Amino acid sequence: MIDSSAPIGIFDSGIGGMTVANAVTRLLPQENTIYFGDTAHLPYGDKSTAAIQAYSIKICNMLIQQNCKLILIACNSASAAAFELVREYVGSKAKVLNVIDPVVDYSKEHYEGKTIGLIGTKQTVLSNVYKKKIDSLDKNIHVKSLATPLLAPMIEEGFFDNNISESIITSYLSDASLSGIEALILGCTHYPLIKKQIAGYYGDSVEILDTSEIVAHSLKAWLEQHYLVNEKGEGKRQFYVSDYTLSFEQSTSIFFGKHIQLEHYPLWE
Repeated sequence: MIDSSAPIGIFDSGIGGMTVANAVTRLLPQENTIYFGDTAHLPYGDKSTAAIQAYSIKICNMLIQQNCKLILIACNSASAAAFELVREYVGSKAKVLNVIDPVVDYSKEHYEGKTIGLIGTKQTVLSNVYKKKIDSLDKNIHVKSLATPLLAPMIEEGFFDNNISESIITSYLSDASLSGIEALILGCTHYPLIKKQIAGYYGDSVEILDTSEIVAHSLKAWLEQHYLVNEKGEGKRQFYVSDYTLSFEQSTSIFFGKHIQLEHYPLWE
């Protein structure tokens, strides 16, 4: 039987997944969370499917050892490349959730008969996973996708909310392949950090889907459905990285408003 006070494991290639971790902790402050940033291998968006799968299995091994009740793949690239394999590998040891299915479900409820855009890494966009899943809903939702490979590394290096990021964002969003969209899926967990700039480009003409909030509410609903919500006070936060860097440690304070102590946990030794 799974212990409701057991932690939630959340992983990503870098800081992007912290947008999801932050949304989860704000919505469920009593939950214990363990965050793993695979900083030694970021970004995942330009890695092969086989490489992402290998990294994901290693990380899940670590999270299972920490007795996580649930593992959230807080990375669109890993969700696209490794979710089915990870779910099979983890088996009954923990529940595995991804960041794609909650957004697809949200689209089903809100965008029937509409045209929506998707921006993400090359891995996410080329996998066509969003389009396949949304097409299978049979809701006449038209998906227009654009790979935006510079955005995640730009954000990892701290270039957001400035003139450099403004120029890159505008260059991508003005691409003809995104013309006529009524909503835009931020198909990378890094992108909520530049949501304000993206919204500024579109004004009120396009709804920007903050996937971190959608995923957090989906996770909460799952915990409630399975009677696994932790009721034991304030949650404990732990943060691990596969390669320690000062810049990463400094960036993490953006999400939680305080200094975060990172623990180094190399995947391969």
